[in-house]
Amino acid sequence: MRVDVFCRVVDNFGDIGVCWRLARQLTAEGWPVRLWVDDLASFARLERRVSARLPVQSVDGVDILHWTLPAPDVVPHEIVIEAFACDPPPGFVHRMQDLVQRPIWINLEYLSAESWIDTCHGLPSPQPNGIVKTFFFPGFTETSGGLLREPGLLDARNALQADSQAQADFLARIGVPPRQPGERLVTLFCYPDAPASVLAQELANADTPTLLVIPDGVAPYLGAGQRGALRIARMPFVAPADYDRLLWCADLNFVRGEDSFIRAHWAGRPMVWHIYPQDDAAHVDKLSAWLDRCALPSHAHDIHLGWNGETTLEGFAEQLRYALQPEPWAAWVQRARGWSDALAVQPDLVARLRRLCLSRRP
Repeated sequence: MRVDVFCRVVDNFGDIGVCWRLARQLTAEGWPVRLWVDDLASFARLERRVSARLPVQSVDGVDILHWTLPAPDVVPHEIVIEAFACDPPPGFVHRMQDLVQRPIWINLEYLSAESWIDTCHGLPSPQPNGIVKTFFFPGFTETSGGLLREPGLLDARNALQADSQAQADFLARIGVPPRQPGERLVTLFCYPDAPASVLAQELANADTPTLLVIPDGVAPYLGAGQRGALRIARMPFVAPADYDRLLWCADLNFVRGEDSFIRAHWAGRPMVWHIYPQDDAAHVDKLSAWLDRCALPSHAHDIHLGWNGETTLEGFAEQLRYALQPEPWAAWVQRARGWSDALAVQPDLVARLRRLCLSRRP
């Protein structure tokens, strides 16, 4: 079956990051995809092979369509996925309505660890025009929509993490300075309100030296250079596959939003999540639900609260200082790998999506 995926870029890289990985995996597994994107400039920063100027192009077998206003008039494919309730253009929906065999319409929702999504995942939502939309909730349980995870991803991770020379070669290729003996590698990707200055200060004062890698444009007040035990390196955004490898090489990953958050799970290394803030503070419930589900050691749990503004900066600094000591650090490392391994035995998101679509096919 062929698939239309609609993506409106809201979070600069999170929305398109999820949609791009989904489109590539569906295509690789035999379901050709036409990916509609309203902001090709942001997409091109994430994937350099994409041109922000071409209204129609193909990368990795995925047909990419610039979602303009008015939208291009094309015949819908057999499956239509709107990412994060972005609403396909009205003309396209009218086309869906007019087809003898109407498409299977999926609303791909945001990832959540909250328990209520398990009862809503897969529920139909009849529309006024007679078409039925189906809710699809990514999540961390067997009864949710699961997580994106490409075939062979974890084998590739294990091979790289077992080969220090391959890690050094990879980091050199993407422009990361060579690691010095005994130096820990930390990556930082966060929203502007994260207490990144406090993080930098704590790492600068730590006993163990740290190389902190930050993409261009993130925490711009942290310039490249040496600060005590901390060495900061700036680098441009890299392709999604290279970002995965960077996470696999790092000892600790600070991630944000949804796409990098999911990918950090597959690194199997300690991470700190900066959740996308919502006006009604719904993000606090989502953060708490994830923390409850993954059952981190108490210090790692509290670091998340501080990083997301739910405790004082002093408390965040104190917990981070403690977490980097050998014994609490070992507990965090062990739990991070155990959580990743537990998720890895579940079917991935694309497998569950294909199963749901096949069950809806007449």
